[in-house]
Amino acid sequence: MSDAPGPEDSSPRRSYAKGIARRRQIIESAIASFADHGVDGTSLRTLGEEIGVSHATLRHYFASRDELLVEVYRAHEESSVGDALGAGAGAPKGVGPVEVMAASADRNRSIPGLVRLYATLSTDALQQGHPASEAFIRERFAGLRDALAELIREGQASGRIASDIDATDAAALVIAASDGLQVQWLLDPDAVDVGRSLKLLARILPGSGASTTEA
Repeated sequence: MSDAPGPEDSSPRRSYAKGIARRRQIIESAIASFADHGVDGTSLRTLGEEIGVSHATLRHYFASRDELLVEVYRAHEESSVGDALGAGAGAPKGVGPVEVMAASADRNRSIPGLVRLYATLSTDALQQGHPASEAFIRERFAGLRDALAELIREGQASGRIASDIDATDAAALVIAASDGLQVQWLLDPDAVDVGRSLKLLARILPGSGASTTEA
């Protein structure tokens, strides 16, 4: 009886699977590399050198530096248990928006390089010639605003949060405070306590426990 591979074992399918695995391997290597020291304005070629992948290989899987950075950060968020966007969208009843962002900031203390990567993407999104970064940051902000605004509306319905506060405006304020505080923390970690500062916002946007994680 022949051991020749059937149609399901065709070479194109094996190559496709190997390609997916190789792309994932590159992203995981980049996450590990960027977690400690982040990434600056270097080229795709230099990024390849940092993670031990040839420039030609990177160009095969990622069209640009921006695309690689976006996919690295997206994969990091998807693999992080309780990332801000996911936690906000699926938070238990009674959890406040400030609690969600404070918990995310607390987890970020162990991966300052990826916080720097996020700051890089945010900065790039405001510059000409970075469409991938702009689309990602715009989409992320929109998703976070929606998720946190829903938590605020739940708080208003239960009477914990004042009913005359616009939920979307308040969500934008929480995001701005969290992101801005983390940039300050990166620059001066001994002077800035993200969790403690966010507790000031929790006074007007409380959760059921009205507390946040210490930073």
